[in-house]
Amino acid sequence: MIIEGPIEEIIFRNDENGYTVFLIDFKGALTTCVGKLVNANIGENLSLEGDFVNNSKYGIQFAFTSYEIILPTSLAGIERYLSSGLIKGVGPVTAKNIVQTFKEQTFDIIEMSPSSLAQIKNISIKKALEIGEKFKELKKMQNSIMFLQKYNISTNMAMKIYEFYGANTINVVKANPYRLVEDIDGIGFMSADRIAKSIGIPQESEFRVRAGLLYTMLSSTEKTGNTFLPKKMLESQSLALLELSEETYANLFDQALDGLVLDKTMMRMWKDNVEIVLLSKYYFYENSIAQKLAVLSCTQNIEKQNIDDEIAHFEQLNKIEFHLEQKNAINTALNNGVCVITGGPGTGKTTIVKCIIELLKQQNQKFILMAPTGRASKRLSDSTGEEAKTIHRALEVAQGGNSLGNRFVYNENNPLKTDAVIVDEMSMVDAPLMSSLCKALPRQCKLILVGDKDQLPSVGAGNVLDDIIKSQIIPVCTLTKIFRQSTDSLIITNAHLINNGKMPIIDNHSKDFFFEEKSELEQIKNSIVDLVTKRLPNFTKQESNQIQVLAPLKAGVCGISNLNRILQEVINPPSIRKMELVVGETIFREGDKVMQTANNYNLVWSKMVGFVEEQGEGVFNGDIGYIAKIDYQSGETTVEFEDGRLCTYPRTEISQLSLAYAITIHKSQGSEFDTVVIPVIAGAPMILTRNLIYTAVTRAKKMVVLVGEKKNLKRMVSNNYTVARFTLLKSLLTDAQKKIKELYE
Repeated sequence: MIIEGPIEEIIFRNDENGYTVFLIDFKGALTTCVGKLVNANIGENLSLEGDFVNNSKYGIQFAFTSYEIILPTSLAGIERYLSSGLIKGVGPVTAKNIVQTFKEQTFDIIEMSPSSLAQIKNISIKKALEIGEKFKELKKMQNSIMFLQKYNISTNMAMKIYEFYGANTINVVKANPYRLVEDIDGIGFMSADRIAKSIGIPQESEFRVRAGLLYTMLSSTEKTGNTFLPKKMLESQSLALLELSEETYANLFDQALDGLVLDKTMMRMWKDNVEIVLLSKYYFYENSIAQKLAVLSCTQNIEKQNIDDEIAHFEQLNKIEFHLEQKNAINTALNNGVCVITGGPGTGKTTIVKCIIELLKQQNQKFILMAPTGRASKRLSDSTGEEAKTIHRALEVAQGGNSLGNRFVYNENNPLKTDAVIVDEMSMVDAPLMSSLCKALPRQCKLILVGDKDQLPSVGAGNVLDDIIKSQIIPVCTLTKIFRQSTDSLIITNAHLINNGKMPIIDNHSKDFFFEEKSELEQIKNSIVDLVTKRLPNFTKQESNQIQVLAPLKAGVCGISNLNRILQEVINPPSIRKMELVVGETIFREGDKVMQTANNYNLVWSKMVGFVEEQGEGVFNGDIGYIAKIDYQSGETTVEFEDGRLCTYPRTEISQLSLAYAITIHKSQGSEFDTVVIPVIAGAPMILTRNLIYTAVTRAKKMVVLVGEKKNLKRMVSNNYTVARFTLLKSLLTDAQKKIKELYE
């Protein structure tokens, strides 16, 4: 059946998928309706098609499967619709004046003759035309999103698609839905394929094969970190996705690949007698890194300095004595264009950096300290007493920067004004970010890369630190002697034991390393919740939301999804004073601890520095903060990050946030937390590896608590499996150095 009426009240709304519970005035009675709406605005008149159902918990409801937005016809309805905030610039007073002037013809005037609105007080010709455009745009947007929702595309994603294609959305998607895979981040092949099948595009379509091939390459890059794939592997993986016969696919694959190469989306080449395929942009990322490092390392012609006296003076002032390894690292850093300093916790990397900084100052050389994340840069700043920035902030995100142009103010055309750059936590720097940094380095700049080669590789594509070390082109100083540890502290000792394949000491006699034996997953989960919300706050005097859970997996009883849901209910429970927003399966609540999960170069932020407001653009993967405010009507969510930046997310961008009471160990890279709690569970040996547990333990500054079974910990410590990434940087570095040497010989 069909019922019609205006929305009187919105009871619940999930902005991610559009599911809404609301009341309409149907024949003079308030009727509860449930279903998916593009937008939910009080006063909007809807025609709903569905049936009345008896919900065991909530009683009689009208469950609708489709709907139309019907413009109101009564003067009161028109006025209410216009004053609802749907059309920017039209508030209650303006709406009343418009309706009083144009009566039942109001909508026709706004759409067909908007300039007529200028006869109303306080409406200029410019504003009148803007109101008309907004009204037309609103209708087109609603039609486009309703069209996309028929194919199970969430409201947020539909909005994102509409923002990209605008009024052409329906035409573009009908002509070639596979364009969504290439143009819109977050649209998977399956979503595009579902639309294509419904409108009759054949399985063997050139559009479909191209999209499948591209999606396979993108997935390999984003999920596995590869920057290329062997051609045969790409063919077999894309064939499995497309579900075509091998005979049919043989020609289709080559045709699609040729097209992608022809339009420069992909490249094909030979490496070690194997034909490989890669996204063009990743070749340029790795090649730009190789070229710049080769230039920096080969063309500076640095005259070797004898700095033994300066090092000795630093030792005397700071009442320390450097090991030979450390002195070698300092000498190497100051006597080479590029160098790597690598070592585990407690091996003196920070002290070395402090000495390098002091010697640079004595030489009147400018330097910049950088790290990949906000937490890592703050730690670097605290430990050295010097200002440190994230790489993104040091390069300064360019206003309106995007993937097609320069994202940063500092680049090859506008290099940084510095003599040296020191980058900490180098293991988590991916190829795109390293490429941007290298482009911004001046020709005579020293580059000092500091990190732990035994930690997990970067979340993003590439294996930059490992490739640089293995290329043997750049001087590498490996620190092995441990300095920073005490008799009653086990974090550093146990980290090195794990890294060497030995079981950590877990007798619970230290002050900072504990193991709680639990066998069942439910027991492990319950113990973690109890530790975070009761026992550890009492013991450490920390707030519960400052204690960080680091889990190996996303799914399962002890995965971050489940742990976040439970911890949220205890640490930040529902309250009538706290606004909430549902995005997918996640409830975001004011006060929640959240993490940014993708780089977004366009989000605007502000920050108070003393009495001055600083503004900028860009929020980045791994940034952690707290939800300060949620505007329920607009869906805008304001987050205050740990460094003081305030950023307001539009509704379409909120899916880039996740709850952060528990985060994956991968996402914790580059961060340091006073106290960490780690579930030790059974699972796939490809995931639960030695360097995973090593990375987790080394994230703790003051305390580690492991919860689980010792046999599972032993399996992880014994499992030295590492996923080999397909990357080109090592070979490109070798080639670049040869060419540079030939040029200068």
